[in-house]
Amino acid sequence: METQSVPLRSPDWFDLLLHWTSLGIEVLGVAVIAAGVLVALGAALRSRTARGDWSGAYQAFRSRLARGILLGLEFLVAADIIGTVAVEPTLENLAVLALIVLIRTFLSFSLEVEIDGRWPWQKPRASVPGS
Repeated sequence: METQSVPLRSPDWFDLLLHWTSLGIEVLGVAVIAAGVLVALGAALRSRTARGDWSGAYQAFRSRLARGILLGLEFLVAADIIGTVAVEPTLENLAVLALIVLIRTFLSFSLEVEIDGRWPWQKPRASVPGS
């Protein structure tokens, strides 16, 4: 009985599909960040004209902007994982992926602290009654 060897490499159409999927998710991540900038800017300008308070508008802008960047980063990390692990899983590419994920994770934690004023693993602060 003859045994057939199974190719270790995925078919070309599958590699192409993963490449385009990764590229699409990257574009989506950039679009989310750009939309976050526009939404944050629009909301800050509305807040400024409605209340006349630049400090409140600035804080709201920073918070909305950070949320948009944070969501966009999640898409970009997903695209990097698909693009590196699924398409070209070499040791060099995996090392680059690890560095990218490490940097983006640090950015995500920093933005989370910026938004909430606490580390993600800390419990939310109790609000002071009457404020």
